[in-house]
Order: sequence, then structure tokens, then C-alpha cells
Amino acid sequence: MSETHALPEYYDGSGLYEIRLKGHLDSRWADQFQGLTITLEESGNTLLSGPVTDQAALHGLLKKIRDLGMPLVSVSAVAPGPSSDVKSITQGE
Repeated sequence: MSETHALPEYYDGSGLYEIRLKGHLDSRWADQFQGLTITLEESGNTLLSGPVTDQAALHGLLKKIRDLGMPLVSVSAVAPGPSSDVKSITQGE
């Protein structure tokens, strides 16, 4: 039997997210994902991480990723805390 958990009425989907893509995202795309940290992992994946204001913004990010044609590996809501960056690309690099 599966369980369902209701979200609190005030939950708007905002929070910190990690979006993992298969392959390395080129640094020229950094301006498309403003506010997110782009981490190139040794495994060959790209990790986009940072705050997302709401579910509409999350769906907008996923649409951009879809348009890039990069395979989506995972999308996770995460608790705030330090991460283990391998190499981060910031806007303007």
C-alpha cells in the first residue's frame, strides 16, 4: 500500500534544489541559470544547485534543461548546508 503525504497549505515549492544532468554543461550557459551554482562533477555529470523561488520557477529551469537536450539525471530538494564542489562555473568565466 502506498502512502501519500499532504503538504502544508503554505508550501509554495520554494527552497534549495539540486538538479543533476548527464554530461558537462559548457560555461557559456552560466547566464541561463543565474542564481544557481554550476558544478562539473568528476563523474561527468553537471550539478545545478541553489535557491528556487517556487514550483513555476522550477518548471522553468527544467524547461531550459529540456531545450538544451541534456539528459536529466535527478531533481532533489535539499536542506541548506555545505556541498562538495568539484569545479564551479560562475557567470562571467
